[in-house]
Amino acid sequence: MAETLKLEIVTPDGPVYSQDVEMVTLPGVTGEFGVYPQHVPLITEMIPGEITVRKDGRDTFFATGAGLIEVTGTGVAILTDLAVQADKIDEAKAEEARRRAEARLKEKLSDEEVAHINASLARSLAQLRVKRRSRP
Repeated sequence: MAETLKLEIVTPDGPVYSQDVEMVTLPGVTGEFGVYPQHVPLITEMIPGEITVRKDGRDTFFATGAGLIEVTGTGVAILTDLAVQADKIDEAKAEEARRRAEARLKEKLSDEEVAHINASLARSLAQLRVKRRSRP
């Protein structure tokens, strides 16, 4: 049995990550799920959230947008509109981008939809802060 699987994350700007990894945890439409080598084949939708990559016994985190996931027994391919390694996120820039997006969304969405999106973004930023603090 293989001990690693090939993880590839691709955005419209090109490849973001391509490595052999021990495990990956993904935000799927029915909840978060983990993939190990020899996983059953699967194609599913990914929701915005966080990808956790386990390589050499260490976890790396990516903030991610919506996308598609293809899982085979030997690999995981992710096509997404956004993938940024968590330790490369500038929180001040992210907060400013959130404010700009909120302003644009208010023009097109109802107040309830804007509130839901803001809550989701706030949770994502909070989770990243907690994970950064809890790293050894």
